[in-house]
Amino acid sequence: MQPILEIRGLTKTYKGGFTALRGVDLSINKGEIFALLGPNGAGKTTLIGAVCGLVRPTSGTIHAFGEDMGKHWRRLRARVGLVPQELATDMFEPVLRSVNHSRGLFGLAPNPALIEEILRALSLWEKRDAQIRTLSGGMKRRVLIAKALAHEPELLFLDEPTAGVDVELRRDMWKQIALLRERGTTVILTTHYIEEAEEMADRVGVIRGGEILMVDEKAAMMERLGRTEALITLASPLTELPEALSAYPVSLIEDGRVLCYRGGGGEGSSSGTAEVAELTKALTRAGIDYTAIDIHESSLEDIFVNLLEGPEMQGAVA
Repeated sequence: MQPILEIRGLTKTYKGGFTALRGVDLSINKGEIFALLGPNGAGKTTLIGAVCGLVRPTSGTIHAFGEDMGKHWRRLRARVGLVPQELATDMFEPVLRSVNHSRGLFGLAPNPALIEEILRALSLWEKRDAQIRTLSGGMKRRVLIAKALAHEPELLFLDEPTAGVDVELRRDMWKQIALLRERGTTVILTTHYIEEAEEMADRVGVIRGGEILMVDEKAAMMERLGRTEALITLASPLTELPEALSAYPVSLIEDGRVLCYRGGGGEGSSSGTAEVAELTKALTRAGIDYTAIDIHESSLEDIFVNLLEGPEMQGAVA
């Protein structure tokens, strides 16, 4: 199946010499939720801006819906929605008029039923006559989403959609994004909240310094790069590791009172939890008593932090 968005060799160098994107290759599948993770200044917003026509790339190509956006930008842009990171909008306009105006900007006929459906889904219908400036930060961000959905985009970019939004509103937005996917909309989101990617995304990409470090299905990434950590509290401290434990990835911490295991995960590796079970048997055979075991499996956040901190991952693209 042809990807709905295909980016090849995309670079962006600004006049001052700063390079925001360095040969980015990225393919997005139709109907998926894709999360792009990266620290501030990684190039996330520049990448979105290049696709949405807000940034002119220095080199590279962008194909959307099977066509070259450089040649057919105006027509293809009408099929793309954008919820920007900044809360810049027409603050003195009523909500309903502002959302209707966004639809009209793309040359579409009025559709009151659709706009009402969007506003109700985002809990904005009761606020339809309120000026945007009177709304809370979370409700203003919902207005941005409504404006982006007004022209029925097939591909939707959400740049930090829940920044500054409380937990309850964030959960509501997650539900709305899931509903969009059910309707066939392809969603690409950038976020600082790792739990958003863990909750919603089908695939995850990690970007740093304008380069894509890795792209993979969320489950596959967690299986391949995840790790198991087990802290085994010993009944009596050890001064050194016995020979019986030499085959295991363990170390002594807290003055020999705790045995720390870090293993599992990675391609071809055995299950970390299974290896911990074998380790406890080895302890018993060696006559080493323990009083407690605390096992922790890597989260997507752990993997993300390790990728950003590991320079050896800079060129790894799946």
